[in-house]
Amino acid sequence: MIRGDDLRATLVGFAGALCVLAVLVWGVGIDKTIDALAGASLPVLVGIVAIAICWLSAWGMSLHTVLGVLGAPITVPAAVLVFAGATFANNVTPFGQAGGEPVSALLISRATDREYETGLAAIASVDALNFVPSIALALVGLSYFASTITFGENLEYAAAAVVAFAVVVPIAVVLGWRNRYRLERTAVDSLAPLLQRLGELVPRRSAPSRAALERRIEGFFTAVERVATNPRGLVFALVFSTAGWVGLATSLWLSLFALGHTVSPAVVLVAIPTGAMASITPLPGGLGGVEAVLGALVLATTGLPLATVTAAVLIHRGATYLLPTVIGGGTAAVLADR
Repeated sequence: MIRGDDLRATLVGFAGALCVLAVLVWGVGIDKTIDALAGASLPVLVGIVAIAICWLSAWGMSLHTVLGVLGAPITVPAAVLVFAGATFANNVTPFGQAGGEPVSALLISRATDREYETGLAAIASVDALNFVPSIALALVGLSYFASTITFGENLEYAAAAVVAFAVVVPIAVVLGWRNRYRLERTAVDSLAPLLQRLGELVPRRSAPSRAALERRIEGFFTAVERVATNPRGLVFALVFSTAGWVGLATSLWLSLFALGHTVSPAVVLVAIPTGAMASITPLPGGLGGVEAVLGALVLATTGLPLATVTAAVLIHRGATYLLPTVIGGGTAAVLADR
């Protein structure tokens, strides 16, 4: 059950995100945006929803693969639904995956009847694997534009963000893994007294011992190591992850096509991964920030009318944000009652 403070924080976050979206649409022109949306092809819109389901299923298959490596087997349909629940958690908490992963781990552990640290290792591994093809696809798109057009300010920012993520994130992961035992001691030293105080305040609940905390953190690292040292599992998970990114890019491409415009695939290959980086904003699931980044990049690389770009982004996000939020919300509710 959601606590009152959490519910208020979520509602405030959504209110802020809706304000950002309203300002964006107002700046473009509400009438112009509605007119553009009204001209969308209905059959293509149905295709966009189908593509969104394929994307969600591909990343659900990636989770299915990782859970198999961790010895927590789950059926494919259940894995897709659980991943939808994880996406729901990301979409309703600030800072995207950083805010949603603790909830996602809980959903996975309940769906598989495994320890919480196994669920956390599974969703952390899937998110880490998703990073690889996203950067690769973005670099492919940027390489194409580098040989065909002169970078404007928005593309320069996008290129800088992609390169920064490509360099900083792997370095941080390597350093974190090499110093995992030091991180473990720091985490235990920080969490043990905090949980002890919480245990004194919460009725009928006792705080875990220091030894129990150490076992759980070591269990998380062991689970991550099992995934990292399984080449077959890594290959399959990366294939499904790449398919998911291609699905997201196809959704945006079809959103523009539904409005009567055909663009280069490089446009969406750059826009989708870069837009995903904007999900780390304090708004729930990056709502508002992702739309702004997607719109700016599509506008910079196509020169299409602003209202058309805005309408296409709203169509794309309607399928890829609302669909998993609705499906995942139902999954999360069922698992929360277990």
